[in-house]
Amino acid sequence: MRTCYVLVAAAVACLPQLAPAADPSLKKGDKIVFLGDSITAGGVAPKGYVTLVKNAIAEKHKDLGVEVVGAGISGNKVPDLQRRLEKDVLAKKPTVVVIYIGINDVWHGEKDPARGTPKDKYEAGLKEIIGKIKDAGARVVLCTPTVIGEKKIGTNALDAKLDEYAEISRKVAKETGAQLCDLRKAFSDYLAKNNTDDKEKGVLTTDRVHLNDAGNKLVAETILATIDK
Repeated sequence: MRTCYVLVAAAVACLPQLAPAADPSLKKGDKIVFLGDSITAGGVAPKGYVTLVKNAIAEKHKDLGVEVVGAGISGNKVPDLQRRLEKDVLAKKPTVVVIYIGINDVWHGEKDPARGTPKDKYEAGLKEIIGKIKDAGARVVLCTPTVIGEKKIGTNALDAKLDEYAEISRKVAKETGAQLCDLRKAFSDYLAKNNTDDKEKGVLTTDRVHLNDAGNKLVAETILATIDK
């Protein structure tokens, strides 16, 4: 039996060691870039989630001088983020990058699959983006996609596919060591409690996808809880 213990110990010692998790707190001089699509582009508006995050950090950490930058472009999917990563993110020398993507990768393929992003390219693209950001020395926070319709989860037309892509994002975060911000779960939990009339829109979104004031507030609070514990 003792020999078995020795063999097991040796085997464990040979296993690759996971890199320690990034410190989930903000530091002096941090620069946060929010990378995404139209939801993030709208997030820099006065009541947008990026602005809410910026204001909350400025209030809580007056001495840290944290800079917040929005890098959202309407219609973007994962391949678009891959193409503009250097110019719009890495060139800005961020210390934290929050990636909020996935809605268009699913939504755009609803009527024409060629306009969406296949699951294998979605996964590979996220891994490439995260790898390059981490190689540049920045902390990465990967958000799951939120909703395409606010009815009871499982009854919106694209729920099943959106859940698949959200699960890919969770898997990628785990495999790459990125921090996960599970917005899909946060929205599902909120809607289960607050959408008692089973509305298709109007609770957290204006049009089933883009955020209203309540949606921006929920996204900001969920991201803040992830990036600054």
